[in-house]
Amino acid sequence: MTADDALRAELAQLTSAFALHLRLLDARGVRTLPAAASPRFGVAVERPAIERPAIEHLSPASPAAEHPMESLLEAPAETAAASAQPLAGPLADPPAEPGALDDLIDDGSRPPLERLGALRDHIGDCQRCRLSNKRKNIVFGVGNPDADLMLIGEAPGFDEDQQGIPFVGKAGQLLTRMIKAMGLTREEVYIANIVKCRPPQNRDPEADEIDACEPFLKKQIDIIAPRIIIALGSFAVKTLLRTTSGIMRLRGSWKSYHGIPLMPTFHPAYLLRNEAGKRPVWGDLQLVMAEMDRLGLERRR
Repeated sequence: MTADDALRAELAQLTSAFALHLRLLDARGVRTLPAAASPRFGVAVERPAIERPAIEHLSPASPAAEHPMESLLEAPAETAAASAQPLAGPLADPPAEPGALDDLIDDGSRPPLERLGALRDHIGDCQRCRLSNKRKNIVFGVGNPDADLMLIGEAPGFDEDQQGIPFVGKAGQLLTRMIKAMGLTREEVYIANIVKCRPPQNRDPEADEIDACEPFLKKQIDIIAPRIIIALGSFAVKTLLRTTSGIMRLRGSWKSYHGIPLMPTFHPAYLLRNEAGKRPVWGDLQLVMAEMDRLGLERRR
């Protein structure tokens, strides 16, 4: 990407951020613009009432159809940050009292975008665990607050910590192409991680760090109410399913996260190191696409 391309992408982000931020302020009853405001991104769309399918009735595994997963790994990298839409930073207007934020977060009659904004305000400049000591940015989440499909990884890496957006490094660029191969875009799904701050040297998050951060992920899932979850990598799968079983045993078969169908699969970073994982991952994504079609969820074919 050239410097001009990067500048255009940044300007487009700022313009979209400002417009959406004004909408959120208006929804909160703010009629005067603060001197400084930080962006809140997301595109809310209407969708039908949620029907939770029984896990045992989900589509069985079928042989993976031919698909150029190789081309996904070899295609020119897209810049995820150019289209990413994070919910970042507390609003500049005076913060609500903690009780009022909690009420807004839990108010199911409010738009998901507004509830996510309240959740991000509640997190604030988080100092709840040691990961705050060296992080640059809190990586809250990115995508559609009304998403039918949610993808959950482990933790931010270097690039994510620098930009405050999940999955923007090489693994994130591959994830973007995988999402596109499913007939979707990053803007149509929601992407988050188990923890929201980068562990030093990209180590696995520790138990107390997960305990401090996971409640916010659970709130995100509750607010977004996805119809399907894809868990990316062994660590995310073990944390969400509360299991010690490895990803090799769990991937490719439907599980349940509090009644939401969950598909475990390999992390995109694993695919960058192990090309043999491409075909089984495509099989996992096919199962997800088949279930989306069965539920009548929108995607391009």
